[in-house]
Amino acid sequence: MDIEKVYNDLVKYIPADQVLMNESMKNHTSFRIGGPADILVIPSHTEHIRHILEVCQKWDIPFMIMGNGSNLLVMDKGIRGVVIKMSGLFNGVSVEGTCIRAQSGILLSALSKKALQAGLAGLEFASGIPGTLGGAVAMNAGAYGGEMKDVVDWVQVMDFQGEIYNFYKEQLQFGYRTSYIQEKPLIVTEVNLSLKPGDPEESRAIMNELTKKRRDKQPLSLPSAGSVFKRPKGYYAGKLIEDAELKGFRIGDAQVSEKHAGFIVNLGNATAKDVIMLIETIKHKVKEDTGVELEHEIKIVGEE
Repeated sequence: MDIEKVYNDLVKYIPADQVLMNESMKNHTSFRIGGPADILVIPSHTEHIRHILEVCQKWDIPFMIMGNGSNLLVMDKGIRGVVIKMSGLFNGVSVEGTCIRAQSGILLSALSKKALQAGLAGLEFASGIPGTLGGAVAMNAGAYGGEMKDVVDWVQVMDFQGEIYNFYKEQLQFGYRTSYIQEKPLIVTEVNLSLKPGDPEESRAIMNELTKKRRDKQPLSLPSAGSVFKRPKGYYAGKLIEDAELKGFRIGDAQVSEKHAGFIVNLGNATAKDVIMLIETIKHKVKEDTGVELEHEIKIVGEE
């Protein structure tokens, strides 16, 4: 794979400062872990994405889509090929009546503020979710009783050949932390949300209360990828891990958070290998103690 040639093709249509070679993924994930990506591209409009796909097909090189890197563990040797980072510049938004239409790279925190400013209610639950709109829709992200399926009207996607399609809510097959989009070769490009008129002061109060709950319960002062495990039916992952006496347990600089056992935090120089070993230790101990099999919800990518 001649990365220089791929880079040269990409910068024919995309500004060079948006195409980064040998870029450390530590700079692009909330875990602050991961080796280099051969090329990381930050598109600012749909035609950029289409061009990236064409170049990758021309040179027959792999590519992956990422949002804000808040649910991502990148392995220590990094990622071969091209990483398309949707957050950063692909974040346009418009409001019409009770609908908000936004590009998929906008952060949920920023989008919830837009809704607040427009006097629209229904997105308060998402104000503290650290990811992008596109990633949130793909995995039906949720918190404090709300989920993306509650507010999504329709979604625009691009397939890997550059064709655009629209999917309406009933076609998206939303489930717990999943949707039709998640396992398909599709890139979310735009989302239309249907909200309702609200009282900005009431919405602000709800958002402030949810922010306080997060600060009180979650280890926001240390790098992490959020909640590591899906909630097992009938249980809470954090409680199972705490009952297994693993709160504070560490391997290298990867530690089960002392504040919330459902989180793994990076104490400074954790490697992906440290995190993987810690995940496996947690799974084994919880299974041994309770018979419950934990399933991780963070996405693990790259070369070991």
